[in-house]
Amino acid sequence: MVLVGTEHVRWLSEPTLTRPVLIAGFTGWNDAGDAASVALRTMIEAWGAEALAEIDPEPFTDFATVRPQVKLDENRQRTIVWPTVGVWSVSLPGTDVILVLGPEPALRWRAFSDQILGICEKYGVAMAVSLGALLADVPHSRPVPLIGTATDDTLIERFELQRSQYEGPTGIVGVLHDALHRAGLATASLWAAVPGYASQVPSPKAAMALVERSCTMIGTPAPLQGLAIGAAEYDARVAALIGDDDDMVEYLSRLEEIADDDVDDDGSIDAAEPVDPEELM
Repeated sequence: MVLVGTEHVRWLSEPTLTRPVLIAGFTGWNDAGDAASVALRTMIEAWGAEALAEIDPEPFTDFATVRPQVKLDENRQRTIVWPTVGVWSVSLPGTDVILVLGPEPALRWRAFSDQILGICEKYGVAMAVSLGALLADVPHSRPVPLIGTATDDTLIERFELQRSQYEGPTGIVGVLHDALHRAGLATASLWAAVPGYASQVPSPKAAMALVERSCTMIGTPAPLQGLAIGAAEYDARVAALIGDDDDMVEYLSRLEEIADDDVDDDGSIDAAEPVDPEELM
């Protein structure tokens, strides 16, 4: 049986899942510091997730922008590896999970969203969470600020999220959330803020914040060990990058003062003036 909206999905396995949570992230515009993609990849690998499906990239990808790669196999034969959105599944203590990771589609976003929606309908997905990362005026030397939005009142209250008030251009995450919300699914979006002055440095620190928060939401232990090591190395690498630049050191000091002013006496981040992540993209 071919579900409506899954004509571009190639199924790789048929697991038995009970009301799974879907967690999705995309490389590209939504993935500053590679934080969202590293977070998804960490969960896929640490949990030993099984390949569930692939979404055919042909209808959705601008191959002049996201190029396929040439690889050599063990016999030195050339193989083309296409930039494909992959889907994995895993059963964990507390919940079943479907994970989606791949390049942001450039074309036919509504049709692409239908493919994800079809997967959700096939397996009875109970909630969808997207992960993203954006560049912002934040210091690398402080905890990573996370912005969380949702469409469902229960999720907003339970996880202290915001209801998005944004109007303006959006990306695939916004389009996908709209499609899932219209289909009746509860959806949430988590965004990590990455220092703009370190935009070219991959941030396992931001990835760790996304993994920890999303696992708290879905009720399962977070695989943080490898990311914690990378986060410490990240702080040292960025500090060395700006250490000889007096202007950058002064700029970092100002950002640290602002960040410290936003921390309440109990150590929590002051959320008196919520910011929608799409306003900063």
